[in-house]
Amino acid sequence: ESTAGTGDSTGVGSGGSEGNPPPSGGGEGVVDRSASLSWNAPTDRENGDDLSPYDLERYVIRYGTDRNNLDKQVQVDNVGGLETMSYDVENLSAGTWYFTIQVEDVDGLMSAPSAPVSKTI
Repeated sequence: ESTAGTGDSTGVGSGGSEGNPPPSGGGEGVVDRSASLSWNAPTDRENGDDLSPYDLERYVIRYGTDRNNLDKQVQVDNVGGLETMSYDVENLSAGTWYFTIQVEDVDGLMSAPSAPVSKTI
């Protein structure tokens, strides 16, 4: 049995701004508490077979403040045919956040998680 894609093929990068200056004229500052993730679709299954972007169904982004317990998740559906992806995880509290991505194919096979990346808010 093969799984959807290799963890190495699904790269994850974190970005986004750490914050913005307070608006002129006083008032409270606006802080961007989000992480921008971007990655490329895997091209190989974990067993080495080819994987077309059209075989992909969804991505699952898992995240949390404990690297060993990513207790939150979001699904990005309808990704078939897309070779590059990005997603903004918003409303994050202060601290260091860790993220992994998995891909699921149209047959329901799920890849192993990508290597975790982090962002400090």
